[in-house]
Amino acid sequence: MGGLLEQLRSEHVLDASGFKSLLLCDDKALIDDLHRSAREVTDQVFGRKIFLRGLMEISNHCRNNCRYCGLRRDNHEIHRYRLTTEEIMDSAQKAFGLGFRTFVLQGGEDPAEDDAWVEATVGQLRKRFPTCAITLSLGEKSRESYLRFKRAGADRYLLRHETHNEGHYRLLHPKEMSLAHRLQCLEWLRQLGFQTGCGMMVGSPGQTVDNLVEDLQYIHDSRPAMVGMGPFIPHHVTPFAHETAGSVELTLRLISIVRLMLPKVLLPATTALGSMMPGGRMAGLRAGANVLMPNVSPVSARRAYELYEHKDPGAIDTIEDWKRLETNLRLAGFEIGIGRGDGLIHS
Repeated sequence: MGGLLEQLRSEHVLDASGFKSLLLCDDKALIDDLHRSAREVTDQVFGRKIFLRGLMEISNHCRNNCRYCGLRRDNHEIHRYRLTTEEIMDSAQKAFGLGFRTFVLQGGEDPAEDDAWVEATVGQLRKRFPTCAITLSLGEKSRESYLRFKRAGADRYLLRHETHNEGHYRLLHPKEMSLAHRLQCLEWLRQLGFQTGCGMMVGSPGQTVDNLVEDLQYIHDSRPAMVGMGPFIPHHVTPFAHETAGSVELTLRLISIVRLMLPKVLLPATTALGSMMPGGRMAGLRAGANVLMPNVSPVSARRAYELYEHKDPGAIDTIEDWKRLETNLRLAGFEIGIGRGDGLIHS
């Protein structure tokens, strides 16, 4: 098993059986070495800098009915909201004043927030904050839509592929959605020059180790700029309400594997990690993650954006919140990376 770890670190890839062996390994010492190696590689590429993204959850309306998601169309218990452009600009201004230089606009696939609205909102952000990075995470769109967003000033786009296995995809999504289209969207985004992010839930219902191996092979071959992974957490108003939550330990293992596979990738320690375990996000950083996405949405919106239950808000509203995070990172041996925190070109 130690040979697999050395091969992954030196060659940045394993065959399917090698990935599967690492995912199933129960040797604690070797997994500790995996995490330590991933952090060493992160330090070599990025130093001890942790990049911060100001997350704005702009709408919890969604046209889709994904079986795992609390924002799903058939959830009639949720209080729906959508932020206005003015609220987004106010949140961005506040976040900029605190020190954020990247904004992430995340939301369900809200039909009311059409291409023209997104284009105009991105354009206003770009005009007011010309040196900042603008990231969108708004789901599946047409190639023409993505092009409009890029021309308006968006730099990055996050679109988790969720799973690369067709059978598993069908378990998670309604019949009108398509894995082929999801992957096509990711390809369009890359072609248009976005820093593109994919990723998956770990431990989602029906997921097998072989599915995760497929995901790792897809991530290796597509070479994204960002990879977001977090444990599955059930929501009570979904068909998966009584399913078992995903594994934090397996999520951390995958973070380390992806770091060794793609040394220059941007890897967030996700909100789901923090929601599943106290100190979960810090554990993600120790395993090789180098991005945190504190919530800078208006307070009134945060509770209603419930992809899953018991979400750790991870909010930064004041300079005191910023300094507290800065102190916690410093005590753990990290520092805040000032600036946009752009990804690096994969060699």
